[in-house]
Amino acid sequence: MSDPSAIVRNTSEERAFAIKDILAPLLAVIIGTFMVLLDSTVVNVAVPTLVQYFDSSLHTIQWSIAAYTLALSAVIPLAGWLSDKFQPKRVFLISIGLFTIGSVLCAFAQTAEQLIAFRVIQGMGGGMVSPIGMAMVYRLAPPDKRGSIIGMFGIPLLLAPALGPVLSGWLIEFVSWQWIFLINLPIGMIGLFVGIKHLPSFSEKEAPSLDIVGMLLGPVAFAMITYGVSEGGVSWTSAKTLSGLIIGVLALVLFIWSCLRQEQPLLELRAFRSTDFTRGIIISWIMQAAMFGSVLLFPLLLQQIRGFTPLTTGLILLPQAVGSMIFMPMAGRLFDKVGARPPLVAGMTLMTAALFTMSFVRTDTPLLLIMIVLFFMGSGMGLSMMSLNTHVLNAIPKSLVSRVTPLTSASQQVIASFAVAGFTGYLSSRMTSSLPNNPVGTNPMDSHAASFADTFFLAACIACAGLVLSLFLRKPKQITDVFFVPLNSRHNKPQ
Repeated sequence: MSDPSAIVRNTSEERAFAIKDILAPLLAVIIGTFMVLLDSTVVNVAVPTLVQYFDSSLHTIQWSIAAYTLALSAVIPLAGWLSDKFQPKRVFLISIGLFTIGSVLCAFAQTAEQLIAFRVIQGMGGGMVSPIGMAMVYRLAPPDKRGSIIGMFGIPLLLAPALGPVLSGWLIEFVSWQWIFLINLPIGMIGLFVGIKHLPSFSEKEAPSLDIVGMLLGPVAFAMITYGVSEGGVSWTSAKTLSGLIIGVLALVLFIWSCLRQEQPLLELRAFRSTDFTRGIIISWIMQAAMFGSVLLFPLLLQQIRGFTPLTTGLILLPQAVGSMIFMPMAGRLFDKVGARPPLVAGMTLMTAALFTMSFVRTDTPLLLIMIVLFFMGSGMGLSMMSLNTHVLNAIPKSLVSRVTPLTSASQQVIASFAVAGFTGYLSSRMTSSLPNNPVGTNPMDSHAASFADTFFLAACIACAGLVLSLFLRKPKQITDVFFVPLNSRHNKPQ
């Protein structure tokens, strides 16, 4: 007879070997994702330097950020089809290569117009890295370890944007602005090397037919909505804003109609037929709005009200990254044991409490208190984001993960753009309205600080709405592909 203890030991060794075997491909995905997300914040700190270097206007240089976002939004819907058609590994590596090439070109830009064009190349590569990377991680992870592994993958999702201002401030102050782009060259080369060597080639499956209508309408919809929201930060009634939003919404309506009728759509919008998926993605949008809006507010507060340099501001923001780094892996382990709701409720509670605390900010608010609030914000983000991402992916069939991750990434990109523009517009309007009522002889910075407090209160209310909804989250029910048949099919009713 076999020794039962030996069987247990062998099973444990096999499980340990399987987890260990995943670390190398996971590292390749993390490197690529970290590089792309790092670039999403490093340029923000460099805007004044770029205005001076290119002798250009602020509005023109801001398009180097908007163009990158637009390119990201435009290509995300194509990620699912391309990964199914040409293998996820191949598309992932090509995307990293394109992003790296775009980064080098940005460093050698001679005019503002060249910089904007090269940022588009960056965005075209970077837009597909995150959704394809998430889909590969999900397919690599054993079901019983999925939460922990996606938690490890989620670290760069929050760590990179937090470290971006620190790195950018240091490079601009002590080296040159070109290196905020050139630093991607060695990172990209390492990512390509590790990916070529360790990323697996997933089993072949029948290539889906190309959704031509969706391929045309999807990028137009996401790009134009993002453009309209970006211009809305300046004026919500301008011709550019209204044109972008009207064209984008019309294209989006047609895109949704097309996807629901296609047998193999560009994006699996039929995932919304799952109430668990819908509930999770709505909470995710609310969390993204509160998170990205507040992440924008903290650097502005520290530089405009407190007068800190970009490098010092980046260092002050580090507790947020530390909180995310500590609690995101912890959320993964909690998810595997108790599901999404407990860590999500805890995370949303921390975020809500932190934002409500900042609604009392004044010019003399202790810096230590702000750093403690930042730590709680980061901790809440780590607990919430990991839990929601895994919950949403568990709510749909595993075979369709590669189609749903572009949907979640694209929608979150639009929500993030809307949050940044919306909070910026609200902050500006509060500042404008408060100045005429400012008593003579008082410090204008006091009224500006009060405007920040009002904006933090708005972010706290949004986070509170997400907290309430998270109380109703449940473990996803197992669903079948009957949820994903076209609307014009006779077999389109959920079971």
